[in-house]
Amino acid sequence: MNSFSRRKTSLTLDATLLDDAKALGLNVSAVADDALRSAVAAARHDAWLHENEAAFAAQRAWHETHGHPLADIMAGPGAATWKR
Repeated sequence: MNSFSRRKTSLTLDATLLDDAKALGLNVSAVADDALRSAVAAARHDAWLHENEAAFAAQRAWHETHGHPLADIMAGPGAATWKR
């Protein structure tokens, strides 16, 4: 059961594409809902990255100065790049 409310809206879509979708039995509302959910998640992710850009830069600078605190126990192909 979904715990979210739905709101009716109007969209302007390519007529041929809409006809093709209906002919293929696609639920246009569900497709639009999924696409909008993905777009909102991507926009939130991008905003979060931008909001935290200074913290990432500070962490990167700290690592460049001090190395990674777990470099001695890291394994894998990238581990060598953390060694000082």
